[in-house]
Amino acid sequence: MSEKEPLFSPKNLKLLKEPLNDNNPITVQVLGICAALAITVQIKPSIVMALSVLAVLSISNVVISLLRKLIPPRIRIIVQLVVIATMVILVDQILQAYAFEVSKQLSVFVGLIITNCLIMGRLEGFAMANKPWPAFLDGLGNAAGFGMMLIIVAFFRELLGSGTIYGYQVIPESFYDAGYANNGLMILPPMALVVVGIIIWIQRGRNRKLIEEN
Repeated sequence: MSEKEPLFSPKNLKLLKEPLNDNNPITVQVLGICAALAITVQIKPSIVMALSVLAVLSISNVVISLLRKLIPPRIRIIVQLVVIATMVILVDQILQAYAFEVSKQLSVFVGLIITNCLIMGRLEGFAMANKPWPAFLDGLGNAAGFGMMLIIVAFFRELLGSGTIYGYQVIPESFYDAGYANNGLMILPPMALVVVGIIIWIQRGRNRKLIEEN
């Protein structure tokens, strides 16, 4: 009888750690860029979106993993979409009930989690072939890596674009008298791409494993 694998074995811990750096969904896999463009003007909605994706991806991964042997191959994508849509509706209803203002800020982007290629990719590429616990860790890790990048991008865009962090004024009003003016360019969607590009550049400069060989 084989010995049972520990819950947090090196293999399982790798599922949590890799998406935070070596296999980050945004900077390495280049998935979920639309969310990075749309909702990173401020930190607060970025945190809420990160938590929403965390809930949807981790739970959906577990559900699909539990059903993987029962799902006919021909309709697996439809089943995955139904599971994701159900989770997104639940998350959206919770946000409307307990964080209505943030829900209005996020607008349709919560609903668009259904079509997030990161979530579909993890369900199809991992949950369909693995047991529930690894699937949960994979969802948790990838959602954490995705959310981390949203918050980092939002931090710089809000700070440089509005002079605030999480809605609190950080750059004093006296700076305006010294010639400082909020950089309105930073709150425009294209600047999210610029910030992500700079992060990718820094990340690949520090982690040589990510540099593609010619």
